[in-house]
Amino acid sequence: MKPVFCDTSFLFALYGSDLHTAKALGCVRKLTQPLTLSILNEFELENALRFAGWRKLFSAAQIALFQAAFEMDRKSGRLVVTPCNLAAVLTEARRLSTTYTLAGGHRSFDILHVAAALECGAGEFLSFDANQRKLAQAEGLKANP
Repeated sequence: MKPVFCDTSFLFALYGSDLHTAKALGCVRKLTQPLTLSILNEFELENALRFAGWRKLFSAAQIALFQAAFEMDRKSGRLVVTPCNLAAVLTEARRLSTTYTLAGGHRSFDILHVAAALECGAGEFLSFDANQRKLAQAEGLKANP
């Protein structure tokens, strides 16, 4: 079974709280395998939570709870942070950028997440970013939700 990867918008909805949280929880409940992510997702989620704290959207206590829930899911195996070769991911990201950015307007981190999913052999990609889902689909990934 091929891994199910996600981007940070999906993780933020899952571990933070936003208008997509219910949908993210519903998607995860349907999974029959762990949700896979890269260290890039892990970093971007941590920073997104801190940035939300800086913007006064969450308190430090709320951020700590979100991070604890993330860690608990990692330890339980519901989340798998897969090792990836960052040089290979960057090579793939450059290819994606060259192929799609002029026509599709893709952001760097969005490209990096799709590149990591491709490098790790993912079959599905979860994102709430419609443009990023288009990129994933263009590369043969099933993109949801």
